[in-house]
Amino acid sequence: MSDAVRPTPRELVEKVFGPEMTRDIWTGNYAKVLPVSVQGFDVGAVLPSVFYMFRFGQRRGAGSFLDAFGPDEGTKAQRRRETTAHSVALKLASNAHGDFVGVDGDAEMAILADLLLCYCLENRRYELGHTKPIQRVVPTHYMASWVDLPETIVNLRWVPETMVAILANQKKVQHVGETKTDERPTWFPVVMGSKGNIFVENLLLMAASQGMQPSSNVGNLVGDRFAEDADVGIDQLLMIRIAQMLGKAPDPVKGTDKRKIPNQRPIAKKTYREFSEDIRKFVRGYAPVVPRQAFVEMMESCMAVGLTSILASVVEVILEWTETGEVAINRGPTAVFVDSSAGTDRQLRRVAEQSMDDYVRRMERFPASLMALRLLDFRARKYKPVLMRLKAGELRSAPEATEWIEFLGNVLHDRCPEAGRILRSLEDRAEDLAEVADSNGYPAVADTLRNDQAQPNPVWRLAEALAYLHRQVLRKDLHVLLDSVLHAERPNGLAAKRRTRRKTPDGRAQPRQLRSVVFTDPVLEYLVHRLVLPSGAGKTRRRLSLVEFIDELHDRYGFCVDEASPGMTISNDLLQRNRRCLERRLRDLGLLVGVNDAEQMKRLRPRFRSVAP
Repeated sequence: MSDAVRPTPRELVEKVFGPEMTRDIWTGNYAKVLPVSVQGFDVGAVLPSVFYMFRFGQRRGAGSFLDAFGPDEGTKAQRRRETTAHSVALKLASNAHGDFVGVDGDAEMAILADLLLCYCLENRRYELGHTKPIQRVVPTHYMASWVDLPETIVNLRWVPETMVAILANQKKVQHVGETKTDERPTWFPVVMGSKGNIFVENLLLMAASQGMQPSSNVGNLVGDRFAEDADVGIDQLLMIRIAQMLGKAPDPVKGTDKRKIPNQRPIAKKTYREFSEDIRKFVRGYAPVVPRQAFVEMMESCMAVGLTSILASVVEVILEWTETGEVAINRGPTAVFVDSSAGTDRQLRRVAEQSMDDYVRRMERFPASLMALRLLDFRARKYKPVLMRLKAGELRSAPEATEWIEFLGNVLHDRCPEAGRILRSLEDRAEDLAEVADSNGYPAVADTLRNDQAQPNPVWRLAEALAYLHRQVLRKDLHVLLDSVLHAERPNGLAAKRRTRRKTPDGRAQPRQLRSVVFTDPVLEYLVHRLVLPSGAGKTRRRLSLVEFIDELHDRYGFCVDEASPGMTISNDLLQRNRRCLERRLRDLGLLVGVNDAEQMKRLRPRFRSVAP
């Protein structure tokens, strides 16, 4: 059949599975394993939405930033393009309250626009200039949550919702913020479960809400007030003035169900708990003493480290599940070699890129595993005995889906009474899809589905065939998600990328993008400040030697400095060179002291002294 009349892969699948099942499986997401959409997002845009959800207990909807600071005429797209740092500066300088006296000339206006770009706003694609469209708001203050950037919260791919669910740590509710009298207190309560001042009770809001006086009505979008006599920096004051021009916080998302925050957490329990502890320890210890801009920068590094570890751990858990059907919730992240020279040493960069290539190739097995889970999930929920067990609470899938995923693993490996019927149903679907694929110009898909000698399990034949049909989108989205959690190519991110070309067997030069995990300066500062604070209910600080620091980087986050990542062979000379690069950079940043060459005498020294007991 010619490509002109051949159905698209989705149309082909819909012919066999129907619209309902196709909607469920024709995606890269599976929230019970990873509550984040497998798509790109901006780590730096997440915190304002997190502030909003903690304060109002709902997902953020439309606000009035475009109406307040954009032009009055033109289409929405045109107005969005013309909402710039210059237009924001003009509106701020002309507000009726006279907050910016003397800002009336070109030079003064340019200075104000520079301050906005330095402290509060960021241009699209990180471009420079006062006349470029604005992309995001910087969380220098809680009032950043009043600014609806990005315009729709769906662009953040459920990352804020997942963070709120992890930090709030509610165990017995379906949606975050619902109250249960027997829920234990948490460092990060949501306002609907709060009995007092949310700006004091919630550790993250307390760190970002200097001078705020909350409304007594928890749902009042205009009730929060800033005390004008409060002592705040210029960066926070500018953000407050932008929010005051808007008049109120954005409305919640339209629709009762859409505005609720799902209480769903990643399947990698150990890693998401460590992420929660990292945020708690860092915010509690350093928010009062670290300058605001440096704190925001290190918080974004904290999120990049934590989200990268969660993604890598989830991949490891699910790849092991494919083999055993069991969920290893204490599995840590995949180990990867880190270029401590940040790209200045070509040999170290090359080894780090090779390690990352191995990491990505392993991760590319993830979409087929998620496809198998979606197939099993859909068919199991349609089977009445399973549905009754779900309704009775015998199989829980939230806030942690360990029981449900292990049940699906038992179905996959034919270890439970319900497995036979579910597997036969998927076997029938595989046969139907093979016939339709063969007659519609997809012979490779048909061959995969019929090759029961290579793969006797119908679930895997279906999953591999569907992942192959959807491969371009799934592969691209997975790479984009990886770049997003790594905060790649950002000054406080975890990864560097470079473009190169390699020759194919037929002699053509094929473009290629290489990634390597690196320690930028803010990442190093964050890691040192975090790891000198012991886990659990420890003392304020501990003595941490360089050896212990490197060991913790490996054990907690999977970062290899002076040892090879799994499957690689690296010379000892190169490993020691990488270690010396890390040591030199830590000394240059003032984060390492030592009175002699003895390894145990080299210890970490944070720039800021923590204040938490």
